[in-house]
Amino acid sequence: MMIQTLQAHTKDLGDGFQVRRLLPAAARRTIGPFIFFDHIGPVRFNPGQAVDVRPHPHIGLATVTYLFEGALMHRDSLGFVQRIAPGDVNFMTAGHGIVHSERSPDDERRTRRGLHGIQVWIALPQAYEQTEPAFTHHPKASLPRLSLPAAELRLIAGSGWGLNAPVRTFSPMFYAVIEATGATQFEMPANHAERAVYVVDGEVSASGRSVAPRTVAVFTPGVPVTIHSAGAARIMAFGGAVLDGERHISWNFVASSRERIDEACTRWREQCFPAVPGETEFIPLPER
Repeated sequence: MMIQTLQAHTKDLGDGFQVRRLLPAAARRTIGPFIFFDHIGPVRFNPGQAVDVRPHPHIGLATVTYLFEGALMHRDSLGFVQRIAPGDVNFMTAGHGIVHSERSPDDERRTRRGLHGIQVWIALPQAYEQTEPAFTHHPKASLPRLSLPAAELRLIAGSGWGLNAPVRTFSPMFYAVIEATGATQFEMPANHAERAVYVVDGEVSASGRSVAPRTVAVFTPGVPVTIHSAGAARIMAFGGAVLDGERHISWNFVASSRERIDEACTRWREQCFPAVPGETEFIPLPER
């Protein structure tokens, strides 16, 4: 039933801004198409403190940012400028190459505030690795929901529980948030090959086995799994089809071939990626 648990390791994104990284892990690199899974915060900012993730490139993946608290401003090389608010979904498809920045909104920089959320990277199938980059924004109210006893399940992307999210995905997958105010339970979707939950907070068990907060639990394919919360909790449920082959990961690049990674590194080093309008900074390619 539960075949594996994954614990987070801390990753510094620069300027003292840290995340808890669950994927990739030494014990497991992917769950379905999910290849990166970062838990951001919760962190408190004093006036003058801010998130300033300067422009940086991606290939071969899609990013999904989901916030519980706070706000971020997304800017990308397609010209999109979009505020990310709690419950909204920003889905950015990198394809053959996109550049974006993530910063604290200007109107929040002089206030005391919090930031808390999840960012995931979804590896694109090989047939779509070189697709055109794209960006879509879906407000919280547009996401399909399932009412549970003392809880609500909201589908962020993909399909599950008889629901279909509005965002376009490139392979079978599901990604949902369950927010409980009291005791509740739900079944994991049975029609996806790889399935997992991440417990953000709360007292949670999977078919009777406890899953500690800030832990990923991975489940046996095809076996029914009931997730139970004893009280208030936040849970991310995710997974999907097995990736169609090995993926190489280097910095912000994901690809099925090392040559494609090397080509992206050269393009960024020589500043051949498109620029983000209004941005003058960028993150240099790290030394290997």
